[in-house]
Amino acid sequence: MTVTEQPPPQIAAVRVAELHDLREQARLGPSEQATEAQRAKGKLTARERIDLLLDPGSFREVEQLRRHRATGFGLEAKKPYTDGVITGWGTVEGRTVFVYAHDFRIFGGALGEAHATKIHKIMDMAIAAGAPLVSLNDGAGARIQEGVSALAGYGGIFQRNTRASGVIPQISVMLGPCAGGAAYSPALTDFVFMIRETSQMFITGPDVVQAVTGEEITQNGLGGADVHAGVSGVAHFVHDDEETCLAEVRYLISMLPSNNREMPPALPPGDDPADRRNDVLLDLVPADGNRPYDMRKVLEEIVDHGDLLEIHEHWARNIICALARIDGRVVGILANQPQFLAGVLDIEASEKAARFVQLCDAFNIPLLTMVDVPGFLPGVSQEHGGIIRHGAKLLYAYCNATVPRISLILRKAYGGAYIVMDSQSIGADLTYAWPTNEIAVMGAEGAANVIFRREIASSQDPEAVRAEKIAAYKSELMHPYYAAERGLVDDVIDPAETRAVLSAALAMLRTKHADLPSRKHGNPPQ
Repeated sequence: MTVTEQPPPQIAAVRVAELHDLREQARLGPSEQATEAQRAKGKLTARERIDLLLDPGSFREVEQLRRHRATGFGLEAKKPYTDGVITGWGTVEGRTVFVYAHDFRIFGGALGEAHATKIHKIMDMAIAAGAPLVSLNDGAGARIQEGVSALAGYGGIFQRNTRASGVIPQISVMLGPCAGGAAYSPALTDFVFMIRETSQMFITGPDVVQAVTGEEITQNGLGGADVHAGVSGVAHFVHDDEETCLAEVRYLISMLPSNNREMPPALPPGDDPADRRNDVLLDLVPADGNRPYDMRKVLEEIVDHGDLLEIHEHWARNIICALARIDGRVVGILANQPQFLAGVLDIEASEKAARFVQLCDAFNIPLLTMVDVPGFLPGVSQEHGGIIRHGAKLLYAYCNATVPRISLILRKAYGGAYIVMDSQSIGADLTYAWPTNEIAVMGAEGAANVIFRREIASSQDPEAVRAEKIAAYKSELMHPYYAAERGLVDDVIDPAETRAVLSAALAMLRTKHADLPSRKHGNPPQ
């Protein structure tokens, strides 16, 4: 048969049948026993996870028939298709999304050379196509039998994570173990999801910790979902089951642009009018600056249909970072939370907020900052822990952001924390305030004690004089219109008109364009 001749029809049919058999082998995985073992742990298979993540029937697999070429330690006798990772693309609500999913049934999802090469390829495709990348992680780390080749594979992933940062959204979903160097890839991505009792992340496991330090701890106690969601801040979202988690991933993707050259998806305004009044806000927020309230309820009243996707909900709870829509358009919201630590800024809150500002700025999401902050948290541990440089991260992030920026001062805005929370002096496009606002270097009590210290101490009735001076300071420097009179607040608004004012301001700023000075990159505080 010459090169130009076609094989007989019966041979072609045999080849096609062989192809379908190979595809079925790859789809089913190594064995039914391996699948049952996966389900016995309360986990779905990699393909079931992909089906939940993507629109039905949209997944297109890449390199399904790839197999490793390694030898030694019995590997040459075990060469399953896919090599333990499923890669490809599909759609979420009709928009292209790339995905790779570790298949724990094959080599425990461990990464070898062929496995890594498949991930490298799909990451390169996502960057080139300008589409989000989701990793479904369930692997045992580097494939020990392949030695340094496996480690080099991780290096290639880290390099691409960094290259894609701020270019396409990167989402890591932890659905099983992630130990050692493998944990650095999720840490380089924009969002990390975890499942309680099922997923763990740590650099060194419990056995190593006990051998080195003598500390005894379980895997979940060391690197479980609640630990990383509430203590370390590694996880942005935590869920009880995979189905709920993957539904939330889909929702998050619906709030993000495909890449840094696009705007976030907008929805029709719908049945929640942009000028809807917020009369309930007067009851939600006490005028007394010392009384706590739930800022989340304030935000739910302002945004479309009360829908709020809070990020890092369980970590640094004294500040809220959330994605929502106002008049159908996505907005990133930062807000002090008076329910926790009175809404002060501390090390963790500053880090949380700074990274969220950078995320929104990278992906063209306007920023709305809701201010009710008494200052930075005082204390030796904060100072020794580096509150100066950590607080400067938030300052740097805001000053560097070119997206539309609006701030609204509800009550307190004291000292350096007032400046850092996107004040007009650091570049906010518009600054509004409620009539209950108090903007000052510090609270009236503290200010009076400093300014009139000697006069109070030498008086016959120190408490009466102190009260008099506090009232005088409030009257002269802390009345609601002091900042407005000096042009540091653009308008003092009726709280009931908050949604209408913010909606109109965001619409006006939609075409904002701002350029930063030409540079390779800045040198932000670390």
